[in-house]
Amino acid sequence: MLILASASQSRKKLLENCQIDFLQFSSDFDESSIKDENISNLALELSFQKALTLSENIQKISLPRKFNDSSLEILGCDSIFEFKGEAYGKPANKEEAFSRWTKMSGEFGFLHTGHTLLIGNFDSTLNIFKITKTIRKTISSRIYFSKLDDWEIKIYVDTNEPLYCAGGFALEGIGGKYIEKIEGCFSNVMGLSLPWLRKNLYK
Repeated sequence: MLILASASQSRKKLLENCQIDFLQFSSDFDESSIKDENISNLALELSFQKALTLSENIQKISLPRKFNDSSLEILGCDSIFEFKGEAYGKPANKEEAFSRWTKMSGEFGFLHTGHTLLIGNFDSTLNIFKITKTIRKTISSRIYFSKLDDWEIKIYVDTNEPLYCAGGFALEGIGGKYIEKIEGCFSNVMGLSLPWLRKNLYK
């Protein structure tokens, strides 16, 4: 059974669309505690810490009885958008979202998603998750944005969608029409590389 250590609705939808059985729980990891100037490495470390935190607190989760003493996989992911060497997380407010989009308009950036898969077994007697294997990788996709006028940016920002997304845009949402082209994994831009997951989940 796969456990998604994330509250992300985008990742949830991706897994549901692929008909992958999973449970979803937020890891509640404090992302501000991790610092790294290398954006790709930062995304990877955050994904690992999210998965690890959930694995260490698994006794607080009410797992269905059928998963006692069975194999489990915990998936942690974290996405960070890189624009001209700068890390763009979720914009703090509309003003920041608008400012970013005026810079990103007609340009390109990279969406880095760190992936960590902890494979192991849940021991119902000791109430712990025993990790037997750890698989980690950052997947990066290059995203090209349309050239937008200020009024178009304002309309998009006023939807509030950019405030809830890494980089200030959602490919699967309203912001999808402002993306010209993607080089690399498509689903990675939505927070989870499905080809990577398929390759490593079913080894």
